[in-house]
Amino acid sequence: MTHPTVTPYKRLLRPLDDRIVAGVCSGVGRYLGVDPVLIRVGFAILTVLTWGTALLAYPVMWFLMPEAPPPPPPPWRDPTDPTWGQPPG
Repeated sequence: MTHPTVTPYKRLLRPLDDRIVAGVCSGVGRYLGVDPVLIRVGFAILTVLTWGTALLAYPVMWFLMPEAPPPPPPPWRDPTDPTWGQPPG
């Protein structure tokens, strides 16, 4: 019997669906379990407090954070099937 593989750790990934620039703040927010807006506001405040030096971290994180894999496409259903258009189940 095979067991499904489960990663023993969370991965820091840039999501495909919740991006403003590259998804860095959204990925950090998802990793930490907080709203990405809070990460974006915190990053903006950090940028102001460091006179823009924190802006150097964004492209570095953009380069280092891998992109999340795309979701699998939904299964294709044949339109000639009599159950087509009805919910699966």
